[in-house]
Amino acid sequence: MMLKSITESFATAIHGLKVGHLTDRVIQRSKRMILDTLGAGFLGTTTEVFHIASQYSKIYSSNISSTVWGQPDIRLPPTYAAFVNGVAIHSMDFDDTWHPATHPSGAVLPVLTALAEALPRSPKFSGLDLLLAFNVGIEVQGRLLHFAKEANDIPKRFHPPSVVGTLGSAAAASKFLGLSSTKCREALAIAVSHAGAPMANAATQTKPLHIGNAAKHGIEAAFLAMLGLQGNKQVLDLEAGFGAFYANYSPKVLPSLASYSWLLDQQDVAFKRFPAHLSTHWVADAAASVRKHLVAERALLPTDYIKRIVLRIPNVQYVNRPFPVSEHEARHSFQYVACAMLLDGGITVPSFHECQINRPQVRELLSKVELEYPPDNLPSFNTLYCEISVTLKDGATFTDRSDTFYGHWRKPLSQEDLEEKFRANASKMLSWDTVESLIKIVENLEDLEDCSVLTILLKGPSPPEVASNSPACNNSITNLS
Repeated sequence: MMLKSITESFATAIHGLKVGHLTDRVIQRSKRMILDTLGAGFLGTTTEVFHIASQYSKIYSSNISSTVWGQPDIRLPPTYAAFVNGVAIHSMDFDDTWHPATHPSGAVLPVLTALAEALPRSPKFSGLDLLLAFNVGIEVQGRLLHFAKEANDIPKRFHPPSVVGTLGSAAAASKFLGLSSTKCREALAIAVSHAGAPMANAATQTKPLHIGNAAKHGIEAAFLAMLGLQGNKQVLDLEAGFGAFYANYSPKVLPSLASYSWLLDQQDVAFKRFPAHLSTHWVADAAASVRKHLVAERALLPTDYIKRIVLRIPNVQYVNRPFPVSEHEARHSFQYVACAMLLDGGITVPSFHECQINRPQVRELLSKVELEYPPDNLPSFNTLYCEISVTLKDGATFTDRSDTFYGHWRKPLSQEDLEEKFRANASKMLSWDTVESLIKIVENLEDLEDCSVLTILLKGPSPPEVASNSPACNNSITNLS
């Protein structure tokens, strides 16, 4: 019997996985991911990068259209609705993170909500249809990340969602559309030619486009495959194919469908409590502990008492930004997150407004920060830690260390806290009733008979009293928690 190629095994799994393959843990974990992703997307519609992407996308029109989340006055072709919603999800770096490092949900969920709304189908797409396609898209990303040892570390060359997210999006779209195994294989081949974006655009307004493009290109790959476009039938097997993105490429076939084991069953995702690069959450956790030695809770930190701040962190250069000048740079700055936590006692969305970044007290603290890279502190979300030492002018030094923060897969957010995060994010654009209805629908998604019940709520509307997004630019943020 001839062995399947790697590419063929992926196509067979995408086509062949059924609702019955989903485990209770996978369903529960993926529903949490969906709720968190929707919240990040609603909040992201308040950003400048979302506004630019949506204004650009309005030049496209089609006989079929889909909702832009929280924007009842904007409808776009499904490819561009997925693009704009994907940009919103990642616009603040508030979306989920997996290991090996990627943001798995943002490239997949916008694809499915766009397709569920735009395409006629009888019977209608159900919640289980959405859950299955969502998990197929997540699974493909995880399996691809295990093709190279290089992918276990925080990336240096390509932003992972632009690579694996594009193929995960194509897989999810192919599953949702019911493509044959042959068409699924072609969709993967087409998606590889859409994949890849450099890490050089991290900490810029362009980085959220990586998620939006992954979603958009995945739908395009599936549609083009449906129309008969063909690509290399062994695109995942070859170093000149998907292997072009990774050194020491070692692809593996997927498990048999008879005893399929989901990666999400084995490895949960991390949910962020504030909108910044995941590695900064260890820094914030350690800084919060040190702060307790320096001042009473809620009190302002006397910055002139501090002589030196040392951060012992992994060597991740694109999160080493000593003096960030924009919100995107601040979200990718070990130094800024440490100083903001020490100064204010908490980090939330307003912490990254430019008026907060440029406070004189923040700039003074930033000038006192030094970085050290312990050889045992490797750049992996599964093993990294942060240790922070603050030395005062009287010579006293206080040190604390974080090995795991609340929200990491080893210390997951409670369902109550995850829902509170969603409420805080979604209420920027939606009424209270809509927010609560979405929580209930996602909680019982496997029982939903018609996904249009979900997509109708995603439109809004947005009453003026709940849609305000003006930054709080006072001189301190002492009310953060």
